[in-house]
Amino acid sequence: MSRLAVSACLAALLIASASPGAAQTPGPMTPNIGGFPDSPMIPPPTNPTYPGVIRYEVDATDIERRIVSVRQTIPVTGRSLTLLYPKYLPGNHAASGPIQLLAGLTLSANGQRIDWRRDAVDPYAFHIDIPAGVSEIEAAFQWLTQSDNANWRVVMTPSMMNLQFEKALLYPAGYASTGITFAPSVRLPQGWSYGVAMDTVSFDNGLATFAPVDLYTLADSPMFAGAHYRRIDIDPTGDDVHLNIVADEAANLAPTAEQLGYYEAMVTQADRLFGSRHFDRYEFLLGLTNQMGGIGLEHHRSSENTKAPDYFTSWARSAGSRALLPHEYAHSWNGKFMRPADELTANYNVPTENSLMWVYEGQTEYWGDVLAARSGLHGKEHALVLMADRAAFYENQAGRQWRNLQDVNNHNLLGYRVPGQWPSWMRGTGDYYDEAALIWLDADTLIREQSGDRRSLDDFARTFFSPEGSDGDWTPRGYTFADVVAALNAVQPHDWATFLRDRLDAAGPDARAPLDGITRGGYRLTYVEEPNATEKTMHSSWGSDFRYSLGFSLAGPTQRIVSIQWGGPLYQAGIGAGWELVAVGDRVATPEVLREAVTAAKSGEAPIRLIVRNGQRIRTLDLNYTGGLRYPRLERIEGTRDRIGDIMTARRR
Repeated sequence: MSRLAVSACLAALLIASASPGAAQTPGPMTPNIGGFPDSPMIPPPTNPTYPGVIRYEVDATDIERRIVSVRQTIPVTGRSLTLLYPKYLPGNHAASGPIQLLAGLTLSANGQRIDWRRDAVDPYAFHIDIPAGVSEIEAAFQWLTQSDNANWRVVMTPSMMNLQFEKALLYPAGYASTGITFAPSVRLPQGWSYGVAMDTVSFDNGLATFAPVDLYTLADSPMFAGAHYRRIDIDPTGDDVHLNIVADEAANLAPTAEQLGYYEAMVTQADRLFGSRHFDRYEFLLGLTNQMGGIGLEHHRSSENTKAPDYFTSWARSAGSRALLPHEYAHSWNGKFMRPADELTANYNVPTENSLMWVYEGQTEYWGDVLAARSGLHGKEHALVLMADRAAFYENQAGRQWRNLQDVNNHNLLGYRVPGQWPSWMRGTGDYYDEAALIWLDADTLIREQSGDRRSLDDFARTFFSPEGSDGDWTPRGYTFADVVAALNAVQPHDWATFLRDRLDAAGPDARAPLDGITRGGYRLTYVEEPNATEKTMHSSWGSDFRYSLGFSLAGPTQRIVSIQWGGPLYQAGIGAGWELVAVGDRVATPEVLREAVTAAKSGEAPIRLIVRNGQRIRTLDLNYTGGLRYPRLERIEGTRDRIGDIMTARRR
């Protein structure tokens, strides 16, 4: 389907979906308390097409000061206009648009400055009175990107940048994102190259000019650019999927033929899993860096990813993190082409809802792990280690006593991945990824068991994410809980609504982690005192991890106490965040010394004595724990079918 046809279809779909409940609701007129004019109502996105094309020019050359300068030329036809800064960013699932970083907004027309005023209720909206005779206005401003990751991630460094256009633009209110056309260009530092999923018209002397696109496509097409860049074809059947790598150092642009073979196999396995493609091209954007902030963010025709600088050159050390690109690739089907209906909003200032994040992110997490294993990015032994770690975390998560998984989905609207000091009690963003992935393992093994291992969740993926006749179509479609249940029943009849709700709504003292899929898959969760070589490689910080014994972990050279388990031995001793471990008995504290003490305490002859410090305060604790060291492992159940092994085996067709 052509880009224009896609845009027209999506515009109609998004406008139709903008029901009174989903539409951008104008706020009440604010009272004239401060002597300023009342804020006008913000137009809801009900109009199909904005008249004219917005010229959008980005200057990203100021890498030393990390400033992105933007100039937009906006056609206008009336006497008033409201410009919006994107608020609900795709993939963030929250009102996370960093409007605090927009500065220097100046509007002009015919060489004359025009005043603007921010909406009194919605700070993401700017109201403008257009002088008579004006046919276009110019908006100039800066995106003040950050020098550290304290509040917002670093996106510009001396050697690379991550341009996210939705964080550096304004757009007219009253229109669907598919009905506003931009003509973008980006000026880059001399000598830099870039990867992006838009079509380049020209690239000359550092200025990249792109074919006009709608706002939806622009916001969904980030750029990775840098001084050290390489683009590699990883599509075994054509030339439609590419790996675009930028690196801090040129020497790190060095994936081997074997490593690239794994990524080619990932593309093949995704084709065999989903059965069709819903993009014309796909660009993996991969930054190998310890200077730019970390990211893994999905888009329909690309994804933003970062890894350590030596990701390829020290391949063995990356064993525990190779599922990122498979995860983001799977999102092209789940989350982009097919997405929860309550996330299919008309533009970026219509509130999103998160009721189905356990499908959007949770099943994608599951498929990311599966594709990593099927492609060889992970061996089966690696997949089992990751699954054991996930299962142990949720088996020991006390927060299920008061809060169910469904609430975690909805809670994300309060703030995008807000960190907490008590993750085992508060629960958080990771749960609708990882706990939900366990639910989908449960569903997969149940389908296999009940069908005599003739059907699986693969059949759901092929029919649900690639409906009949949709190959090559990339107009997003919405799904509901009822749609998910119906599709599961079409694969294997079962009371799937109850199956899912029992797991999503489980809370209280008797609620348990969804681990049936592991047992049905032919394994049981156990704990050992010494990890094996694979487990140590996958979890390089294993030696500082005492979560399932003493109920905490150690971090950094000061032996900072982190990840305190709610209800665990250290919690029972009255310790919370902010403490450091100074000594174990009469020895200076190190992870090795603490491990020895935990092992020695198995005899029960003496408690484990810890000396801890918080600022000027010192405390001595005696922990009466005798259970020894405990590291999770999946153990094979003799005489059962290895369904987890079946799931992780590459498909032949």
